[in-house]
Amino acid sequence: MNIDPALKALSAALAGAGPAVEIAPDGTPEPVTSAGLAPETAAVVRTSGSTGTPKATMLGIEALAASSMATAMRLQGEGQWLLTLSPNYVAGLQVLVRSLYAGTRPWVMDLSAGFTPEAFTAAAGELTDRFRLVSLVPTQLHRLLTDPSPETVQVLRRFDTILLGGARMSDDLRAAARKHSLRIVRTYGMSETCGGCIYDGVPLDGVQLGLDAGRISIGGDVLASGYLDNPELTDAHFSTTPDKDGSATRWFLTEDLGEMHDGVLTVSGRADDVLITGGVKVSAAAVAAAVETVPGVEAALAAGVEDPEWGTRVGAAVVGQADDELIRRTVRETLGPAAVPRILVRLDALPLLANGKPDRLAVAQALREAG
Repeated sequence: MNIDPALKALSAALAGAGPAVEIAPDGTPEPVTSAGLAPETAAVVRTSGSTGTPKATMLGIEALAASSMATAMRLQGEGQWLLTLSPNYVAGLQVLVRSLYAGTRPWVMDLSAGFTPEAFTAAAGELTDRFRLVSLVPTQLHRLLTDPSPETVQVLRRFDTILLGGARMSDDLRAAARKHSLRIVRTYGMSETCGGCIYDGVPLDGVQLGLDAGRISIGGDVLASGYLDNPELTDAHFSTTPDKDGSATRWFLTEDLGEMHDGVLTVSGRADDVLITGGVKVSAAAVAAAVETVPGVEAALAAGVEDPEWGTRVGAAVVGQADDELIRRTVRETLGPAAVPRILVRLDALPLLANGKPDRLAVAQALREAG
């Protein structure tokens, strides 16, 4: 992938000297000239569409600058990035943006054969800056730490920070990363917040957190301007509240649920992940987490299937060789009988979107067909 055109177009857009751009999966920059484009927009990014129709998110110059600066301050430095994610998604785009602000050139991993430990190791070995950074999703890290070669472990340890986001990090993956002394920073954010803006549960400087009936709200300068050509959806998720000093704060209402303890955010799942089965509320994320504690389970994703008697039946897609009864018994002991998966589907691997996140819609469809 040749990212020079994307870097040139992004540099012009961030300087206000060129049109806003949308980066294609192959790195080609496309100018965005829609009449609905917000002023000072530098880039348009499509949301992943993991639970519905993708949306075009407008990221402003000041928002991207604030995100890049806050990231550098939290990580205590700027350096050279390895690009392992498609630049049409916000995590990949931010590798390019942060590189431009840092004055460094990112190295692009060869993804022509997909994400493999061999390709990652070769690409990471090409980095020359003393301070090295990479953004990964858990699926990628899992592949790297499954029977890793000494060379792969060596290049992973060489990174000053490995940003890990896009999906939940399992306990097994956390233990494997700890075993190899990797410097992992778990990130939480979305396209609407210029990507990760909560690091290890703590907001970046200038980022505010709020909870509305358990639903997470994010405020601050890193917020997008809204959704391109969709003012109704923009109004449904973005708002502005006055501050005591006469200024105002913009807020984005997420689809995620969370809790705050001693200033640290814990994301407990999506608002639409709450399943009501037989009148009892069950967290799909909690079910998946419980299933993944079973020996032999490599990954799991839970979802609901409509049922005339129960309203919703709990289902789970499982990667691994664990016994069905052991899975159900573990969930029952951990979360109670209502959470026990009534439908279990075995998969060789969880279906993924292009950005590496689990494809929840595909899993839900597989569960419906099995049920």
